[in-house]
Amino acid sequence: MKVEATNGYEGEKKPAGAKRKGEKLVRKRGCSRGTRRRVQAASTAIQRLYVACKTVFKDPKTVPEAANVEMLQRLLDEMRPEDVGLSTDALFRVKSSSKGTPKITYAMIYKCDNFSISIFFLPPRAIIPLHNHPGMTVFSKLLAGSVHIKSYDWLDPGASNSSKPSPKLRLAKLVVDSDFTAPCDTSILYPTTGGNIHTFTAITACAVLDVQGPPYSKEEDRDITYYRDYPYRTYPNGATDQNGEEDSSFGWLEEIDISKDLKMNVIEYLGPQVIEG
Repeated sequence: MKVEATNGYEGEKKPAGAKRKGEKLVRKRGCSRGTRRRVQAASTAIQRLYVACKTVFKDPKTVPEAANVEMLQRLLDEMRPEDVGLSTDALFRVKSSSKGTPKITYAMIYKCDNFSISIFFLPPRAIIPLHNHPGMTVFSKLLAGSVHIKSYDWLDPGASNSSKPSPKLRLAKLVVDSDFTAPCDTSILYPTTGGNIHTFTAITACAVLDVQGPPYSKEEDRDITYYRDYPYRTYPNGATDQNGEEDSSFGWLEEIDISKDLKMNVIEYLGPQVIEG
């Protein structure tokens, strides 16, 4: 799956100095190519997103303020596939493999110590297993396609009325268990709320724009952990929340090793570029 930039040359970058047939190249004196590129970059949606992320994620140890979260959410809500050079026609031509687990592809748009911007491409039936985001605030924008999202937050240990059935299991509160189809609102999760532990299952081929602040880092104790969930009724222990909800509102999560099938294909991002500054 290739993310294509819109440049007038089908499937490839325009060669330096190349002209279309009948096209004349006119350059005014005192106007440099570098300046022109920066002006163009500043007007792109991905550049505006990058600038906003610099404002929102100033400190990797601090959760963004509500006003900054809303500002970044508004920007992402307005983003479309073409803003990252994605052709939806090409995306929906992707077919799921009939054998084994469908492979997921991703492209990194930008990454620094404070935040990262990337795109995930999921063919039909592809699954990103249940995983957490330690100390992270994450914005997920479905650009194209349909996906099922299921997410949990850890339940306060004090809310459980009895001990857990196994040291490998931990009780969690179900936050989201729904289908989403683009265009739709941006999903936001926080270090301890909003469905910090989530899984994606592609209903159709789909593309998800992902903003993480800060990004995963083993050195900073933000390594990813994967889980398997079990229905609460499998190991009931009488847990209820303040509203008296039972059974379907909870789940047991068990930490698991990453599967070899989860390996993702990495591709180069060829959409509108980010200009650091």
